[in-house]
Amino acid sequence: MLLTTKKLPISKSPPRFRPAPDPPEPYQPTPNPPPVPFQPTLNPPPVRVQPIPNPPLARYPPPPSARKRSPPPPRPRNPPPQQASSPTQAPNPGLTPKTQPNKEYEQEVRCVEALTLWRNNSSDINNELYKGYPKGNPERKVNEILAAYDFLNSNENSFNAILWYNSSLRRSVGSDLQRIGRSVNLASNAYLQFLQGPGTKMLFEFVKEMPKPVTNVVSIPDLSSLIGPLFFTWIILLLFPVVLKSLVYEKQQKLRIMMKMHGLGDGPYWMISYAYFLAVSLIYMLLFMAVGSIIGLKFFTINDYSIQFVFYFIYMNLQIAAAFLVASMFSNVKACTAIGYILVFGTGLLAENLFRSFIEDASVSRRGIILLQLYPGFSLYRGLYELAQYPLQEKRVGMGWDDLNDNQNGMREVFIIMVIEWFVVLFVAYCIDQVVSSGSGKSPLFFLQRIRKKKLASLRRPSLQRQGSKVSVQMEKSDVSHEIEMVERLVLEQNTSHAIVCDNLKKVYPGRDGNPEKFAVKGLSLALPPGECFGMLGPNGAGKTSFISMMTGLTKPTSGTAYVHGMDIRTQMNDIYTSMGFCPQHDLLWETLTGREHLLFYGRLKNLKGRALMQAVEESLKSVKLFDGGIADKQAGKYSGGMKRRLSVAISLIGDPKVVYMDEPSTGLDPSSRNHLWNVIKTAKQDRAIILTTHSMEEAEVLCDRLGIFVDGRMQCIGNPKELKGRHGGLYVFTMTTSWEHEEKVERIVQKLSPNANKTYRLSGTQKFELPKNEVRIADVFQAVEFAKSRFPVFAWGVVDTTLEDVFVKVAAAAAASSSYDI
Repeated sequence: MLLTTKKLPISKSPPRFRPAPDPPEPYQPTPNPPPVPFQPTLNPPPVRVQPIPNPPLARYPPPPSARKRSPPPPRPRNPPPQQASSPTQAPNPGLTPKTQPNKEYEQEVRCVEALTLWRNNSSDINNELYKGYPKGNPERKVNEILAAYDFLNSNENSFNAILWYNSSLRRSVGSDLQRIGRSVNLASNAYLQFLQGPGTKMLFEFVKEMPKPVTNVVSIPDLSSLIGPLFFTWIILLLFPVVLKSLVYEKQQKLRIMMKMHGLGDGPYWMISYAYFLAVSLIYMLLFMAVGSIIGLKFFTINDYSIQFVFYFIYMNLQIAAAFLVASMFSNVKACTAIGYILVFGTGLLAENLFRSFIEDASVSRRGIILLQLYPGFSLYRGLYELAQYPLQEKRVGMGWDDLNDNQNGMREVFIIMVIEWFVVLFVAYCIDQVVSSGSGKSPLFFLQRIRKKKLASLRRPSLQRQGSKVSVQMEKSDVSHEIEMVERLVLEQNTSHAIVCDNLKKVYPGRDGNPEKFAVKGLSLALPPGECFGMLGPNGAGKTSFISMMTGLTKPTSGTAYVHGMDIRTQMNDIYTSMGFCPQHDLLWETLTGREHLLFYGRLKNLKGRALMQAVEESLKSVKLFDGGIADKQAGKYSGGMKRRLSVAISLIGDPKVVYMDEPSTGLDPSSRNHLWNVIKTAKQDRAIILTTHSMEEAEVLCDRLGIFVDGRMQCIGNPKELKGRHGGLYVFTMTTSWEHEEKVERIVQKLSPNANKTYRLSGTQKFELPKNEVRIADVFQAVEFAKSRFPVFAWGVVDTTLEDVFVKVAAAAAASSSYDI
């Protein structure tokens, strides 16, 4: 027998049923034949069962008389009329029947345990069952009717009955179908006895539900539940590429490194970023739920709001953690954005067309589905799928917390998986970010760093032997040797009077593709006191950038170390960042933030607050000429190159850092802005140590107290500009321009003036000579010029002392021509 159930809402007031004894028989029936097992010859149609949702019922008056029939035959061809069963003993005396029922016919089809009340058709039964229901049960008769049956479509060859049963009893255990077995037995036995005789009995033992509740997909408002799992999955996943792009953008533009250099550690950065993305996700989620509820989608209105909120909240956290994990592996915005959107739409399509079929396939093991749900996108889809199933049920009561105990409901498993993955993914993302992040990164065992710090602190002693530093006498200059000795003394005494102390700092890059190792920095020793600006000069590839990268924590030294106010760059870089400023060679700015907002942000990182912060920002803007005309409140993306450069310098100086690194700070500035910027730097160096790299000899002479010429990874010379020019210069540079036919005459005059003169330049009558100072006096040069003017036309001439550029070229050429030096 096939049983189908159509469910209605369950009332809160439980009924009390007490079946009544059978009414007295008006006549004696024919002798009962022996019991015959009930074996229908045809497949019977289903019994249709319709619940009674707690109606206020009245007693049934007797129905009109059925058509007359003779006592036998026992099996009529025409179906009997409908009947209703009541647990009461007798009809309500206040109600009178229209006609008396046919006792003979009533004898043939009767309820086997309760009083039978007859009605003509289904409409009469419905009127009796639901009378007064919209008025709130004014008659207070909710326990009157046990069940109602409709046998009109039954005959001797088929049993097709409609059963009304009372569903107002609160369900404690089991399903609704398991609670109607008695009513089905009553109907089945009544009709069986009608066909076979009073002694015939059958037992309807149980009804088993299908794997999934019966759904009704006809209603238009349920369209959101039908398409919701796929559509809502896409809506929620759209936040993933947004978060991913934001994280990778800061890495690609090196903004995260910039923030780290100004004191923002990895822990605070993760907490701030996570809190920001979580706040955005929560607002997005609340708008998502609010819009769905306002337009009346049953997906939102029927399901418990608290269970929806918890589900979305947990998944949003898991999604942010997954974005951090993916972002730690990418450094290109376009690539990660493309992958993010592929994951969004690919996840939705796979879940709808593949994963859903696994959920609805009873042959797929529960363990296999749980394994698939380890992918966060499938967990999201499974949760939305479960939320969508409840509005489709005929009860339309929605999912509540009690439904998590339903074996067919997978929401509890989704909750458990997402919570565990939330913490696991976040931890793995943090570990990977620390190991492969931009900058120096960390060892995979970075969590043992505290133990390593203690060991390094106990071994903080200089290496006096300088192993591997075999330098030829030609390259070991006296000024460089003096600097090395001073560094060794400071480190041995653990003297922290100097702002920066570099102790035999080395950097070696491993060889790739068969190429040998690259020695970028070869044992650099340097000591800078506070208030000094040290300029590093050198050709491209000399090692200046590698040195700055080690000092700012972007790369770790291969050997040796450096101390900033007594703090080791190998183990205490996070502490150094709080007192360090950095102006990169290329401007690292947010295009959408204003100049004022940049300074406010970095000022807060330097622990400036309130009035002190606002005053420092205003002074910084005025010092770099970005205050007037509303320039400070314009987006940095609209600044010119020179304005961006000035803003970068202002950022490096805000918060009164004790050490500042500037990489070509005046690049791209016009002469007026450059001179003004030089004044700002000269003012700022009074109470801090500044290391400046530049290719401008003029800038080096104006700003730097000492200079170091860096060639091929080694410091070749060190001293103030005048000392370097006097030590490596010692020459006058004489220049004369004549017509080309008089070039030989000019050369003879110069050779007569200085036998050791060296011609360094010749082009279209213009010649340049180097004259040793020990052979030439300035007065002799003037006499030679006057003599030349008396012999041929002289268009231009000049004599100057050695420039810093001449010193740089000479030292670089000598270093390049040097035979060898080993590391």
